[in-house]
Amino acid sequence: MNPILDVVLRSLCVYLFMMIAIRVFGKNQLSQLNAGDVVLLLLISNAVQNAMVGPDTSLQGGLIAALVLFAANFIVKRFMFSSQKFESLMEDDPVILVKDGMIDEKALDKVKITKGELEEAIREHGVDGIENVKLCILEVDGNISVISEDEKNKQTHYSRIKRKNKRKYLR
Repeated sequence: MNPILDVVLRSLCVYLFMMIAIRVFGKNQLSQLNAGDVVLLLLISNAVQNAMVGPDTSLQGGLIAALVLFAANFIVKRFMFSSQKFESLMEDDPVILVKDGMIDEKALDKVKITKGELEEAIREHGVDGIENVKLCILEVDGNISVISEDEKNKQTHYSRIKRKNKRKYLR
């Protein structure tokens, strides 16, 4: 087989495998970047490098593998943008955790967030209690968004904080 085609096919196979693995094991799991996650990323990259380029360890082989990965990612993003079904296959839906001051216990259990962690996230948004939360949502990227209402001024406040410890959840 043509060595360039071999690198292209190997890279596509690794890309598809990684997309499926991240989807199954939780895409947010890899973005937490604690010490264990950094080690995992380094080991995964080392493990799949040889699978992508095979015996071709040349500069050309590495550049072709990188180009294929960029192209595959671009195509996946385009499909997600143009197809709602494909997007829902690739990403979970947001999960409502609190609505009008009431915690959805089933949702918390589904996404494996404790009440203490929820309260911490709400405090990070500057809201002093769950009863003051109009809406609290675990977004598809693992961040928690909080919409609250200021009782004095009757104004709605929205805040979204990028969490360093994103949550993994399964359907």
